[in-house]
Amino acid sequence: MNRRRFLRSGLGAIAARPASLVIGALGADMAWATPRAQPAYQRLLILVELKGGNDGFNTVVPYTDPAYYALRPKLAIPRDHVVQVTDRVGFHPALQSLQPLFDRGRLAVLLGVGYPAPNLSHFRSIEIWDTASSSDRYLADGWLARTFAQAATPSRFAADGVVIGSNDMGPLAGSGARALALANTDQFLQRAKLARSEPSTGNPALAHILKVESDVVRAATHLDTSRTLATDFPGTPFGNVVRTACHVAASPGGVACMRLTLNGFDTHGAQAGTQARLLRELAEGLIALQNGLTEIGRWDDTLVLTYAEFGRRPHENLSGGTDHGTASAHFALGGSVRGGVYGAMPDLSRLGSDGNVTHTLDFRSVYASVLDRWWGIESAPVLGGRYEPVDLVRS
Repeated sequence: MNRRRFLRSGLGAIAARPASLVIGALGADMAWATPRAQPAYQRLLILVELKGGNDGFNTVVPYTDPAYYALRPKLAIPRDHVVQVTDRVGFHPALQSLQPLFDRGRLAVLLGVGYPAPNLSHFRSIEIWDTASSSDRYLADGWLARTFAQAATPSRFAADGVVIGSNDMGPLAGSGARALALANTDQFLQRAKLARSEPSTGNPALAHILKVESDVVRAATHLDTSRTLATDFPGTPFGNVVRTACHVAASPGGVACMRLTLNGFDTHGAQAGTQARLLRELAEGLIALQNGLTEIGRWDDTLVLTYAEFGRRPHENLSGGTDHGTASAHFALGGSVRGGVYGAMPDLSRLGSDGNVTHTLDFRSVYASVLDRWWGIESAPVLGGRYEPVDLVRS
């Protein structure tokens, strides 16, 4: 196989974007590029993107609030179907399998997560989340790419981060991270081996491509996924993503973070059945992730966070769905998570002129929790300001 065919065949297994694959440092003039000593990158971060914008109000249900049922006469989850976890909120019935994690204090519920002056465009809003920017500021690099530019991972790591289930690098986009996108780990390793022994060239442009590819191959070499896991992973697309994530986590090469993606949450119509299926797939995948990480001895040093570009409007629409909204509910889980409910349910009796709620927890406070509390990295230079961390992890 020649190199051009290798790069083409890698689409879907490798993100073919040199900026995300090149192992390099940003310019010394960048204020946030000052390195700090020994961040705790032995602690793994796994982000789970609920792509399309999950409806938080039917995920974590305010089952005692009459305004919720008034706004959703058909779409609301009946009170006797809600999996009650506190005297005010409960889970969608498709998330029943997560209740034991909550009861054991290893699942945190984050309510009202959003940001000021929200943007309801899929493209722009996920860009805001991925770059940790304000709604009126545009940044080129993802917040994790900036993190690794400020505080490098150990050189022995196969990569800073791995994206699974998508070719979009998201928070790892930019020249500050050694990042890979994998659709199928075994396929990735096989293709990397085929590209290993091509002759060198004197062409500078081709030499750059070969350098990028060399970095990919070197990372692939260290991502040894040959270990057999006894964990039973769901036979769903997300289950396959979780299986790959557990194999990567078990690899001795090491990575600091992963981003997994579950698609399909843009529920403008016929939401009830679609969201129930997706939430069940999410819950089953998260339980399998817990089991897999426990099997390889990494549950206690892994923090799992869900996120999405936005939530949905409180008012159901005429198509049996919900339109683009603002604040939403998310989850944090792991063996070192301090379980409970954080933030506050947005006030459904005081909607804005566009029918949306006001957020109660800034998403950058969640990111500050990752940086300050999980990895021990100063968050303000990365996030462009000081955000109070959420006390959701044990030190």
